[in-house]
Amino acid sequence: MSDTNHPALTVEKAMVLSAGLGKRMRPLTDDRPKPLVEVAGKPLLRYALDRLHEDGVETVVVNVHYMADQIEDYVAGINAPRVIISDERDCLLDTGGGIVRALPLLGEHPFIVINSDSIWIEGARPALERLRAAWRDDEMDCLLLLASTITSTGYDGIGDFNMDPDGRVRRRQENEVAPFVYAGVYIAHPRFFADAPAGPFSTNLLWDRAIEAGRLYGLRHDGIWLHVGTPEGVGQAERALREL
Repeated sequence: MSDTNHPALTVEKAMVLSAGLGKRMRPLTDDRPKPLVEVAGKPLLRYALDRLHEDGVETVVVNVHYMADQIEDYVAGINAPRVIISDERDCLLDTGGGIVRALPLLGEHPFIVINSDSIWIEGARPALERLRAAWRDDEMDCLLLLASTITSTGYDGIGDFNMDPDGRVRRRQENEVAPFVYAGVYIAHPRFFADAPAGPFSTNLLWDRAIEAGRLYGLRHDGIWLHVGTPEGVGQAERALREL
């Protein structure tokens, strides 16, 4: 889908998903949580927080589980945006359950969600600005930032989604290479999480429900997405950033 001309959504709150075990990032995560792994001398978590601050987001919820104390200590030194911790030390809740636990901290309006390992190079306009401009509250429950399966740095998979001309998203079919991969960023309205399961669950469950209802949309990233899921991905991302 394309950016639109209606007034852009204002987003005051966001969440950075930071509670995972980072198994695919070992051995870099043997002594630190994945959000504190550095790319070009800067922790992954800081990339997400800086993007949100640049976009005007005032409050960011960061969930913690693995080596939680390290993340708490790190964000204690950050003044803007304001960071609130959502504690998952008792139970790792996965991508969906973690957000459900944090909903009371996120408020009643649409909010941004970013994976802590999502780094991207901007295109002509900032990605978060474009997402907010493309949001249509009457049609959408969730709007995903999607990157090109072929041109993304560090990604060698077969894609996640197809996208209709109006921006509605469909899952890749079996034995199909899809043109778009989820870039680890989305806007969601709290209603997206209505009647969600209790305990740990993946956001994929809610995406499938929204697809069936025709309320999951995508926006193609017009820059370059850097897939930083492994130690090799860190090196590839650093090379891409050096070339800017």
